[in-house]
Order: sequence, then C-alpha cells, then structure tokens
Amino acid sequence: MWGGYAMMPWMFFGPLIMVFFFAASIAVLYLLVRGVRRGPAGAGALDILKERFARGEIDQAEFEQRRRVLLN
Repeated sequence: MWGGYAMMPWMFFGPLIMVFFFAASIAVLYLLVRGVRRGPAGAGALDILKERFARGEIDQAEFEQRRRVLLN
C-alpha cells in the first residue's frame, strides 16, 4: 500500500502545498510592507489635497475650505 502505484496520484500534493506556502508567505509580506508605507489613514486625504493645489487643479479658497473640512 505504501509503495508502487498506490502513491502515484498523491505525489504532486507535496510540491503543490510547498508552492502554496511560499505564495502565501510572499503575499503576507507584501501586505505588511504596503501597510507600513501607507502610514496613518487620515494623512492621505490631506496629502492628495495638497498635491491638487500644487498642480493648480483647485484654487486657494477651495483648498482652504476642503482643508478645514478634513481637519474638523
């Protein structure tokens, strides 16, 4: 039972599980690094607003109004 052709259908599960384990490990590391890079959740909206103002998409009055809304 342990030798010969009885084990042949199950032999591919070992490498398959190993590939799955490495893929899951890489995915977890990627999510951790991405989470660390983002920083605090509230900082992103203000940064986007500053970028839009710097590019000239919004004027100073709109920038100030939206900044007050974000900070309150």
